[in-house]
Amino acid sequence: MSGESEASKPTLVERLREQRERHAERRRIVRVAFALAGFTMLFAGLAMLVLPGPALAVIPVALAILSLEFTWAGRWLDFAIEKAEEAKQTAKETTRTQRIVVAIAVALGVAAAIAASILWEIPIVPYT
Repeated sequence: MSGESEASKPTLVERLREQRERHAERRRIVRVAFALAGFTMLFAGLAMLVLPGPALAVIPVALAILSLEFTWAGRWLDFAIEKAEEAKQTAKETTRTQRIVVAIAVALGVAAAIAASILWEIPIVPYT
């Protein structure tokens, strides 16, 4: 342990604000590179919403990078963090019955996918 209490640790928002201040002192070429990297990651994350990939991990990282330069990205990041906290709290508040119902629904969905692949001769593993 570092000896710091939980109350004295800076919040995520405070750490981002400090990082923005340090970033503003960097050379222009570094700041442009950060912006390009951030937009590249953001577009990749948005594409991952419909393509395979960890969109819900990539988009917040891209927004964090972009928030160093752009206030709109900071607002979107704050919104994303707020929604993630709400989702975390909602997940904590689920009852045992709700978890069981979701597990049964997932199991039925998997069983239906397997049955469909057998009945309609859809290969589970693609042929090479």
